[in-house]
Amino acid sequence: MTDSMVNIQIMPSVEGRDALYPAVDAAIAVVQASGVKYEVGALGTTMEGDFDQLLDIVKEMNRAMISRGCPAVISQVRTFLTDGEADMEGLTAKFRD
Repeated sequence: MTDSMVNIQIMPSVEGRDALYPAVDAAIAVVQASGVKYEVGALGTTMEGDFDQLLDIVKEMNRAMISRGCPAVISQVRTFLTDGEADMEGLTAKFRD
C-alpha cells in the first residue's frame, strides 16, 4: 500500500566533496535497490510506499554510511502518512510541464 512519502536528506560526515558525493550516491543506491518509487531532488530524495518499509530504508541508508567508514551521519527526514493514497506526482503535477 502506498500510504506514505518520506523525504530524506542524508549528510555523511566526510572530508571534502571528493568523498561526499560517492557516499551520497551509495545512500541513493540503497533506495534504488529497495524497489520503491522514488525521486532524487537537488536537496533530498523522496520515496513513496508503505510507511514501515520507508522507515526501514532510512535506517539502512544511515547504516550504509557507517559501513562505508563515515564516522557519523546526519539525516533530515520528513514524513507524510495518510489513511488514503500517497502520490508524489499528484502533489506536484500542477508544477510540471
